[in-house]
Amino acid sequence: MTEAALATLREHLLNALEHPPGAETRRLFHGRGRCWPALEQITVDWLSGIVLVMLFREPSPALRPLLLELLQTPQWQASGARGLLVQHRYVQGSESEWLAGEPQAQWPIIEDGLHYLLDLGSKQNSGLFLDMRLGRQWVRQEAGGKRVLNLFAYTCGFSVAAIAGGAERVVNLDMARAALSRGRENHRLNGHDLGRVEFLGHELFKSWGKVRKSGPYDLIIIDPPSFQKGSFALTQDYRKILRRLPELLTERGTVLACVNDPDIGPDFLIQGMAAEAPQLQFARRLDNPPEFPDISAESGLKALVFQL
Repeated sequence: MTEAALATLREHLLNALEHPPGAETRRLFHGRGRCWPALEQITVDWLSGIVLVMLFREPSPALRPLLLELLQTPQWQASGARGLLVQHRYVQGSESEWLAGEPQAQWPIIEDGLHYLLDLGSKQNSGLFLDMRLGRQWVRQEAGGKRVLNLFAYTCGFSVAAIAGGAERVVNLDMARAALSRGRENHRLNGHDLGRVEFLGHELFKSWGKVRKSGPYDLIIIDPPSFQKGSFALTQDYRKILRRLPELLTERGTVLACVNDPDIGPDFLIQGMAAEAPQLQFARRLDNPPEFPDISAESGLKALVFQL
């Protein structure tokens, strides 16, 4: 990080802290979009009062003094911030350190009025991907009265949004049962009727029978990792999912298909769907949140809507 880059980061953070999101959760600085030279490997999130700095490469020694100095500014003092956590994602185990505030293993956050519980400092990912905020908004708006299938559900953020939007039923599938348990807890935090939510802790390609049994679905959400050891590789396995979609959908069903690999553009999904499930027509690409600027539309999150 150059002196100019550090000055840019400081300015961004001070401006953000002058108008903090309060109880809501938002990204404050998105260096990974490569819009600010020499800051590509740093992001800063406001987690309903906790400031989380994520470093994806070893930083300049000058970064730590900058963050400590930030704690003494009037902007920090007036922001209502409760703590500052630095996570070293480039270190095995994602080593974390608290520079301010009482260490918290878990922390409740709010996004668009909905409640989620995050893990702080103990895992590589905290439990909610903030760049999908507008995707969750879209699902909430679209889910009324629908049966929803949420594949690669993780901690069930889409499911929480769907039930909040009036979905009749949501089926969540993820092989990580601990993540689904957190998803169940997220629903409870929002006072949701768990009788309308199903949690399947299975590997997808071995569980088509269970998935079909709870269908057909009016809306299917596919938001996979780029790679999941032993179970999923995006470039090899995504098409296997796409070709099964028509048999899982109602006659006017909708699919939200997502990719968040910077090296894979939206054509991967558009062309893949045309080849494997031509009945599903590309309708639109959802916007990404403005707090996630990227120098290339091909690199950012791709959340595409297809209609049967």
